[in-house]
Amino acid sequence: MTLVLPLPAPLRRWWRSVTSGGSPAVRRTAGDGPPAINELYQTRRLSLVRLAVLMVDDLPTAEDIVQDVFAALYRRHGADLRTVDDPHAYLTTGVMNAARSALRRRRSARAYVPPRPGRAPAAEDEALLSEGDREVLDALATLTARQRQVVVLRYWSELSEQEIADVLRVSRGTVKSTASRALTILRGLLGERR
Repeated sequence: MTLVLPLPAPLRRWWRSVTSGGSPAVRRTAGDGPPAINELYQTRRLSLVRLAVLMVDDLPTAEDIVQDVFAALYRRHGADLRTVDDPHAYLTTGVMNAARSALRRRRSARAYVPPRPGRAPAAEDEALLSEGDREVLDALATLTARQRQVVVLRYWSELSEQEIADVLRVSRGTVKSTASRALTILRGLLGERR
C-alpha cells in the first residue's frame, strides 16, 4: 500500500511555477505567435535549472543540462520557434530526458569497478628467481585459493595433513583430496611447459 501525502501549498505553488513555464508574461496568446528563443531563455532558464536540480541534485550538472536543451532547441528550430507547437513543453521534456540520461550515466559510472592492479614483483625478486621458479609460481596462480593454501602449507610450511586440516578448519579427507587435485593440475601444467 502506498501512502500519498499532499504537498504544502507553498511547495505546490513553487512546483507549478517550475513546471508551467515561470512567469505568465512568457505565455502568449495564439495570435502573438511563439516567443523568440532569447526571450524564452530569459524567462524559463531559472525554472528549468530548478527542475533539473530536483532531478540530478547537482547545480553545475543541472545548468549544463538546461544549456544543452536550449542549444538543441536552437539548432533544430532556429531563433523564432515558429515550427514548435509548444516550446515550454519541449523544454520541460528535454530537461527531464537529459536529467534521466545524466542519472543513468552516473549510475553506470558508480557501478564500474576498475580491475585490480596486478602484483608487480620487486626487481630483486625477479633477479633471484630462476626460470623454473617462475614457472612454478605461474602454475600455482592457476589453482583455486583452497588448493593453493593446501599445497603451500604442505610443501612450503611442511605441515602434516592433520595440521593443515586444523589450520583450514576442514576435515583431513578434504585436505587429502584437495592436495591430490592440486598436484594433478600442477603436474599437467608443469609437464606441458617442459
